[in-house]
Amino acid sequence: MKTLILIAIISLSIYAQDMRVNSGRSLFSDQKAAFIGDAITILVVESSLASNNAETSTERSSDIGFNMAGGIGKNQLPNADFGLGSGNRFNGSGSTKTSGVIKTKISATIDSVLANGNLFIKGSKKIVINGEEQLIKIRGIVRTSDIMADNSVLSYNISESEILFEGKGMIEKSQSPGWLTKLFHWLF
Repeated sequence: MKTLILIAIISLSIYAQDMRVNSGRSLFSDQKAAFIGDAITILVVESSLASNNAETSTERSSDIGFNMAGGIGKNQLPNADFGLGSGNRFNGSGSTKTSGVIKTKISATIDSVLANGNLFIKGSKKIVINGEEQLIKIRGIVRTSDIMADNSVLSYNISESEILFEGKGMIEKSQSPGWLTKLFHWLF
């Protein structure tokens, strides 16, 4: 009996579970992405607003004048007038305003695990609707502590993030200038 217990203890110690390595398979912990190739859901919630306004007004003027009049007795000397004027005025104004909102979910995979435990992720999503193609690409660095219990992370928690949102199709073609306009811009 003692030998059976000893064999059981030795067997269990040999096949003991390392909790750090097997935490993704454990019944008692969340299954968070932590290894190369694991999938992670990115909740892209980006909003940007930028505004710039500039106004300039300058004015410069200068006048030079010379008058001469005189006479001797009843004889009048000719009158002489001399005048010179200059003026310069400039008014300029300009403003720019841009805003954008992106809300989507995209799945990414862990490309590499950095030395400090952070995860480098990248992913892309392509959607085609009625010939209009939308491509979303995302990449960046995620801390494991920012990964939520449902294996997702918010886009503003991704450091050094690059979020690319491109579209191709009829709408993109109608917004770009034609070849003749491009030629005139190139020449002038």
